[in-house]
Amino acid sequence: MSLMRREILIADKAPKAIGPYSLGVRTRGLVFTAGTLGINPQTSDLIPGGIEAETRQALINLANVLQSGGSSLDLVVKTTVFMQDLSEFDKMNAVYGEFFKQDPPARSTVQVVALPKSASIEIEAVAVVAETYSD
Repeated sequence: MSLMRREILIADKAPKAIGPYSLGVRTRGLVFTAGTLGINPQTSDLIPGGIEAETRQALINLANVLQSGGSSLDLVVKTTVFMQDLSEFDKMNAVYGEFFKQDPPARSTVQVVALPKSASIEIEAVAVVAETYSD
């Protein structure tokens, strides 16, 4: 029996993990990210400005984690969005659409009771590694 190779990702431009987990893992041509918050990587604080600002920063952080694994937002196949308040869905969706303009990935969006750091939103993704992608 062979062991599956996995690489733990370190993303210098993304916030450090706030617990015992990896920001991302690359294995068998895919990158799996942890949930990403709208945290400023320099201060480790949430970006002020509410759901739109947090969504934008979470997606920037997500892009940086994906890049560290040889992928990008363009190669995301699935996201899961966790929101504290689904009444803000339209605001989140507008910002999300700025990042996924063409052929967006599959997505699930769920409301949760609470998120770390009292965040409004958390986003995780699965993406294809660029070198393994072919049309």
